Amino acid sequence: MLRIAIFVSGGGSNLQNIIDDIQSGDLKDVKIARVVASKTGTLAEQRAIKHRIPVSIFVNSDSSDTEALLAQLAEDQTDMIVLAGYLQKINHEIIRAFPDKIINIHPALLPKHGGVGMYGIRPHEAVLAAGEQTTGATVHTVNEEYDKGKILLQKEVKVFSDDTAESLQTRVMLEAERVILPQVIQEFALAKKVGTAPFAAGL
Repeated sequence: MLRIAIFVSGGGSNLQNIIDDIQSGDLKDVKIARVVASKTGTLAEQRAIKHRIPVSIFVNSDSSDTEALLAQLAEDQTDMIVLAGYLQKINHEIIRAFPDKIINIHPALLPKHGGVGMYGIRPHEAVLAAGEQTTGATVHTVNEEYDKGKILLQKEVKVFSDDTAESLQTRVMLEAERVILPQVIQEFALAKKVGTAPFAAGL
């Protein structure tokens, strides 16, 4: 069983998708051990509470907070961290504690439209401003630079001539993020079950 901690900052759409996939059996051998929210009162936190998933609030600003969170994740026997709409930079201590075991979903085809400040609606605005014909989403490992980790999986989404940033954001979520994040988590779960490195042979 792959035990994951999901870090969130807002509505928790990807969190809900993962919960639904686990409950339906589409995502196998995976358990959400904890949800970690960057602030209180988010819809993501409410989703976790509704499904009886333990929640921690982590503002990522104090070393003692980091130590306490890492101790909690160790107690939870956390195998990996999934950033699902988490808008804070993961600090060095957490990255060192989970080497190559932190993944992020980014709403663009990296290396395009990534980096500092490229979150929420902004990557979609950048795609439209650049006149791109395709966009999509990327799942990548997390290191100490924004959006510079190893790309694990991408899925393209066509850009239509009448797209707005909002319509594009919605379609990227449904057609790309919704698809590839569970696929990557499932690959890590399978790798743990059979004792191999994830993505050693591709998806």
